[in-house]
Amino acid sequence: MTNRGRHEAYGLSGALGKALKGEAAGGLILIAAAVAAMLAANSPLAHEYEALFHGRLPWSPVVKLDTLHLWINDALMAVFFFVVGLEIKRELFAGALAQPAARRLPVIAAAAGMAVPALCYLAVAGTGANAARGWAVPAATDIAFAMGVIALIGPRVPPSLRLFLLTVAIVDDVGAVVIIALFYTAAIKLAWLLGGLAVLAAMFGLGRIGVRSAAAYIVLAIALWFCILHSGVHATVAGVLAALPIPLAAGKAERSLLLRLEHALAPWNAFLIVPLFGFANAGVALGGSGAARLGDSVPLAVGAGLFVGKQLGVFTAILASDKLGIAPRPAGASWLQLWGAAVLCGIGFTMSLFIGALAFDGSPRLYEEAKLGTLAGSVLSALLGAALLFWGGRPSASDTRSSRG
Repeated sequence: MTNRGRHEAYGLSGALGKALKGEAAGGLILIAAAVAAMLAANSPLAHEYEALFHGRLPWSPVVKLDTLHLWINDALMAVFFFVVGLEIKRELFAGALAQPAARRLPVIAAAAGMAVPALCYLAVAGTGANAARGWAVPAATDIAFAMGVIALIGPRVPPSLRLFLLTVAIVDDVGAVVIIALFYTAAIKLAWLLGGLAVLAAMFGLGRIGVRSAAAYIVLAIALWFCILHSGVHATVAGVLAALPIPLAAGKAERSLLLRLEHALAPWNAFLIVPLFGFANAGVALGGSGAARLGDSVPLAVGAGLFVGKQLGVFTAILASDKLGIAPRPAGASWLQLWGAAVLCGIGFTMSLFIGALAFDGSPRLYEEAKLGTLAGSVLSALLGAALLFWGGRPSASDTRSSRG
């Protein structure tokens, strides 16, 4: 490896470490936001909590977004998905997913970890038209929440397992975006969609002619989001699409635009957008018949998909890949720790709530039930996963020294 190659490798390694720390801190804040939402929804302030996010705004610069809840879910979450898109592109071309051998196990584990929960959901909820729309709710992993749990465990979790979990979540995000685009899209308005594609083509054109101005890409990204918002495709898909043309190659005297944008936006994602989304969407009233609805088919199906389906799919994929020689398991991780990581993949908080809102857009009752199942499955997965990781391994000497330093 050349000196420049070593420098870039060390840079990526350092970026990964910072990302893991950022995800962990953001995950802890997200946990606090979820707890605050549950407290607000089950307190004397429940009416004010509901009105804050779902009350009609007196004025909105975008007519379609006439509530704070819509601004969070359709606008701020587009920024979230933009950062996800930047992360996916970086990992595919210069990170953990750049080499086929390195991405084989995470891709297999993520695919099984999406398919098995979906099948588990349908087995419990049935194939009735209304309930069946929620099949994808337990399909994705909330990496911020999972990293928050890992942060609480500390150096007992080997670095290879943290990287594996992060990589599985990245692949998970790709699958979730594809699911949203293909299965949760309303009637297409062709003119708006073609306008969005034209804007996207213009963004790629900027890259071809060597433009490295962040402002130029951001202006076009906002235009792309506006077109996709009105096209019938969910607006958050525009976030991932807008990330694809961002240049990853660095100029002679500066870091790449992709890295600059990712590092600038990641803290806003972790410490504002995702916790705000969690606070706006996690509140479920448990009074009256609320808690009793946990026994209904949709919450049971979501909870089972997350808690049973996720760990079954991910762990079976790891075990089969290792034993069949397809891909080795993460180095330094025991089977008990691998089981714990597979269970943590059942924390589906952010993406599950988001997909649930799309799946049950016309049925508030089913959406509330999906939220109950998401919270129950995620909490169970967090508790069991944390216990398995805690008891499954001890901190290494190097980890202990680094934590003391």
